[in-house]
Amino acid sequence: MFAYLKADPASYIILYSKGRKKQSGRGLSFFYFRPTSTLLKIPMNSTDVPFMFEEISADYQDITVQGQLTYRIADAEKAAEVLDYSLSGNSYKSEDPKKINIRLVNRIKVFIKEELQQQKLTACLQAAEALSSSLCAKLTTCSLVKNLGLEILDFNILALKPNPETFRALEAKVREELLKNADEARYSRRNASVEQERAIKENEFNTEIAIENKKKEVEETKLKARRELQEQDFMLRNQELSSGIELEEKNKELVGLETHNEKLKASAKAYGVEVLMKAYEKIDPKVIQALSMVNMDSPQIIANAFNELAANAGKIGELNISPELLNELVKKKRNR
Repeated sequence: MFAYLKADPASYIILYSKGRKKQSGRGLSFFYFRPTSTLLKIPMNSTDVPFMFEEISADYQDITVQGQLTYRIADAEKAAEVLDYSLSGNSYKSEDPKKINIRLVNRIKVFIKEELQQQKLTACLQAAEALSSSLCAKLTTCSLVKNLGLEILDFNILALKPNPETFRALEAKVREELLKNADEARYSRRNASVEQERAIKENEFNTEIAIENKKKEVEETKLKARRELQEQDFMLRNQELSSGIELEEKNKELVGLETHNEKLKASAKAYGVEVLMKAYEKIDPKVIQALSMVNMDSPQIIANAFNELAANAGKIGELNISPELLNELVKKKRNR
């Protein structure tokens, strides 16, 4: 009784006839004699295995682990040696093909239990990504995967959750921490604002102090300049005063010299007059009077004559002066 088999490309087919392997490969198609033949069909496409179970952390808290494993059969010959993939019609004769998922999930449980029992709840809840990487590496190198000829394509821990009561407690704790952090942030902002305000005030005060110091320096510079000008003015005045004193001293000396010279001149003149007077004492007054009249004009001579007449008026009895003489004397005086 012959039959025809046409396999899809994702299926690896092995044909046994009378206990011997006749054909093997992916996507085969052939006729076979059904009474003496045994067909094995191993699927080589990828398989997704979701899982979810509970474990306990190092601080004895329940954790629900949810994830997914993706694998495929890479070595069909090795898988066929361990598990029964023989067909009976269009279905498998045994439940072995379904055992791969169960065995893999059990191995995942063992690995996750080892990891979670080393960490406390809060650390476990934050270690999903690290746990995924660690378990993927362990599954890839474990003996089960190698013996079954499997290839791990992907492994992910989708969720790590505590029980509802613990979750609410953690949520409240986290909420309090967040509120505390928010308060601290608000206080920090206030403190920063106060610090900034203080810094601004300090800068303003420092600026005012610097301005006052500059003003003080300017005033000190002005005072110093005034002091220097006053000192210079004082020195100039002292010099002028000294020069004036020296000039006065010199003037005094000159006056003294002039006075001395005048005294000398007066003494010399007095001496000359004295000598002259002594000489005149020895001469008859009449002679002197006659000499003084040498250069006189007629009116002066007539005036002297009248003086003599007045001096000897007691001795003269009667004196007649003509009007013509007087008119002549008056005219001459007016003409002068």
